[in-house]
Amino acid sequence: MNALVTGASYGIGREIARALAKRGFNLVLVARSADKLIAFSKDVKITYGVDCYIVSADLSISGAAEDVFNKVKSFGVHIDLLVNDAGFGKFGNFLKFDLDTYEKMINLNVLTLTKLTYLFSREMIKNKRGWILNVASTAAFQPIPNFAVYAATKAYVKSFSNAIYYQMQNNGVTVSTLCPGPTRTNFGKTAETIGTHMFNPSGLMDPGKVAEVAIKNLFKGKVCIIPGFLNNILSLLAKIFPLNIVMFITNRIVK
Repeated sequence: MNALVTGASYGIGREIARALAKRGFNLVLVARSADKLIAFSKDVKITYGVDCYIVSADLSISGAAEDVFNKVKSFGVHIDLLVNDAGFGKFGNFLKFDLDTYEKMINLNVLTLTKLTYLFSREMIKNKRGWILNVASTAAFQPIPNFAVYAATKAYVKSFSNAIYYQMQNNGVTVSTLCPGPTRTNFGKTAETIGTHMFNPSGLMDPGKVAEVAIKNLFKGKVCIIPGFLNNILSLLAKIFPLNIVMFITNRIVK
């Protein structure tokens, strides 16, 4: 079987790819950095004896999803399992960043994810078998001041993925949403959250552990996967407390 993983050069995406290779999946690795993908693919081939294909692409630009799909078709590879992990956020006042930054964020976190899900799920449904893992975040459960656009994109991922889970479950395709909390990846550096309470190094989850929880629960057919006891509690509280209280608490946490 074959799996495609976006954001495969680092962090959760790379560890999910490793966890799938361990289970015998051949891999299509997608990320911007070809050098990192090449190095990782060599390691995976040697360690697990699976085939690896590399697609170097910037998924934040228009038409990227279609380009990736066509590239995979040129390999002659059928994708049984799709992992949409690639994404980024920016921390700070809404007006701190320019519109180009937000456009790329929405393209990557929302539009490309939606397109890849659409393109690859059609073939899965034809074969009546497949798995889709869309990576959201615990940010998906509530609006977050200073993470306004990022949290909104992840709320979309969660809502979209939950909805199509119910549409596809009778076609043999499982759709799960992974909602990790702060994890030891490059996300904090890119988002400029270094030094905030949320990204205190002592409280970050290990990406390998997040990946194992994700894959185990994906194959169990779980709709929403939240790694970590504390993350589960916080996501539950976001549903219970009034919005203004939730906003106050999240604002304090991220500062």
